[in-house]
Amino acid sequence: MIRTVGVLAACQALAMTCSALVIAVTALVGQTLAPDRGLATLPLALQFLGLMATTTPASYFMKRFGRRAGFTLGAAIGVVAGLLGMQAILVDSFNLYCLATVLTGAFLAHAMYYRFAAADNAADEHRSRAISLVMAGGVLAAIMGPQLANWSKDLFAPIDFAGGYLVVAVLCGVQVVLVQFARLPKPRPAERALGGRRLGALLRHPSLVLAIACGMVAYGAMNLIMSVTPPAMLDCGHSFGSAAFVIQWHVFAMYAPAFFTGHLIQRFGVRAIVATGALFMLACVAANLSGQEIVQFAGALVLLGVGWNFMFVGGTTWVTQLHAEGEKAKVQALNDVLVFATVAVTSLGSGWIFDRLGWAAVNVAIVVPVVLVLLAVVMLARSTDAEEERAAAE
Repeated sequence: MIRTVGVLAACQALAMTCSALVIAVTALVGQTLAPDRGLATLPLALQFLGLMATTTPASYFMKRFGRRAGFTLGAAIGVVAGLLGMQAILVDSFNLYCLATVLTGAFLAHAMYYRFAAADNAADEHRSRAISLVMAGGVLAAIMGPQLANWSKDLFAPIDFAGGYLVVAVLCGVQVVLVQFARLPKPRPAERALGGRRLGALLRHPSLVLAIACGMVAYGAMNLIMSVTPPAMLDCGHSFGSAAFVIQWHVFAMYAPAFFTGHLIQRFGVRAIVATGALFMLACVAANLSGQEIVQFAGALVLLGVGWNFMFVGGTTWVTQLHAEGEKAKVQALNDVLVFATVAVTSLGSGWIFDRLGWAAVNVAIVVPVVLVLLAVVMLARSTDAEEERAAAE
């Protein structure tokens, strides 16, 4: 298990480094290549659409052919995406660049299953730690993504950013090789069998609905605030360098807790950690509304990052506890489709809310969904405790 989790963590780190690099340059490349500046963010939107569209097919492909085959295919798609993105920038083709971003999304959809693969290969009591350690690969991405984007910017000077996509192709190629060293067993007959409950029946399970909602709210709330923090800071008179500093600390705070989140889940339970994450997010809102100095922005985004980690790792662990072997593909696919649909919606909505209603409204917008999840977790915990007490009394 240690060897497999280590390989998966390395692959996750490389995939997230690619993601951080691409996010850093996509809008800038879009401004350069798009025939209309209003289309500058279209490639990023297409990347999310590619991710959402590929999530379910990737899950069922892995169910049929195994995790190793799925990760190899996904990384190979990433190599093609990187090379196409580089070529699109070199020949000044917006259409080709859009295709490259769709394929980038398809690659990232496969990479999102590294955390579930870690859970598959761990004993029940170690599942949360395996997921957490794989997610910790994001710490490397927080450091390396922006650095590689800056270093590769002028590789094909005077044409900017083409080198970044060459780096993506190389990092994906490394993943193709690395994943062959992970001990990823073939799908068991119980997993490959069609059977299992229908999605409608699964979604009548309150715990599963709440576990999926934890991931949706975690990513949606984080994305809503994070994406407009740089323009909010610039509006307050802070420099771009200060905004970049705040974002880098936020990304670090998202993934650094993963070194111990799994241990905390084992010790205190998944519901307690999810609830704690929700409290961190509410503290983020309070910090952002308390002032407009760099210390408030930085402190708020660190709190937001830790809250995201607790809620997302907790939600992922919870999901893995609530399905049978034959239901794994459909449940995990549904989870990631809903989570990244939320990301797409909040990516589009955050700018509109900030432009029309202001920075305070962006923060207030996350309060209701976060509080609802917090209350639902507390109520579910009380009802479960009551059932256990009745069963003990009988």
